[in-house]
Amino acid sequence: MWGLLAVHMIIILLFLILGWAVRKKEAYWLISGFASRPKEEQEELIHSGYLHKIGSLLIVTAMGMLILLPLMFTTFKYVMEVQFGFMMIFLMGGMVYLSKYEVPKKRKRSYIINITLFIAIIGGISGLTYYSYQGYELVTKEESFEITGMYGDEWNYEDITSIELMEELPQVTIRTNGVGLPTLSKGHFKVTGYGSSLLFIQKVSSPYIYIELKDKKIFINDKNPEHTKTWFEQVREKAELRQ
Repeated sequence: MWGLLAVHMIIILLFLILGWAVRKKEAYWLISGFASRPKEEQEELIHSGYLHKIGSLLIVTAMGMLILLPLMFTTFKYVMEVQFGFMMIFLMGGMVYLSKYEVPKKRKRSYIINITLFIAIIGGISGLTYYSYQGYELVTKEESFEITGMYGDEWNYEDITSIELMEELPQVTIRTNGVGLPTLSKGHFKVTGYGSSLLFIQKVSSPYIYIELKDKKIFINDKNPEHTKTWFEQVREKAELRQ
């Protein structure tokens, strides 16, 4: 949690500093593309208040994230989604709105670009989040077992060096390439005592299966403890036959 809190604080602080620099110190060069515009366009944007409002947008976004920050210290499960969802929607929606202050000859183009970015980014993040929440299954086959879904793959039983059913999951420290959600961890993580591991974990749904292969370490479970135990017995029996 503390790592996520630090990331949130850095983003909030960055937005506040950038917004303050643009609003109070007229550091307009911080705004992408402004320095390369013709002098008359720069003056028109300053006069219309466009640049000043971008600074305000950054500050208000930071304040909104700060207001939502206490959610991290509650039992609410979707803090990350709410925080970053607010940030993206408010920022991108704000840029669409601020297109009305663009120079007239570029106003239509600005609307098109910002609306397209808004739809693409929000749609892409929403799609990825939805796909990330989709479940997975452990499927046993004759010579191998497969884990379906994102980050899934297929491995031979003969490559299993050990398999264990754990009541408690070792501490997961760092996400290296994966999806870390309030109730779900999928992908590549660092696990205390095990190093780099592939996780398919429904949090607070003990027990957990640990499968050690020749070149990989896997932790997996299901929301239903009985399903997890069934997976364990199926894989263990198949693996023992090939020892």
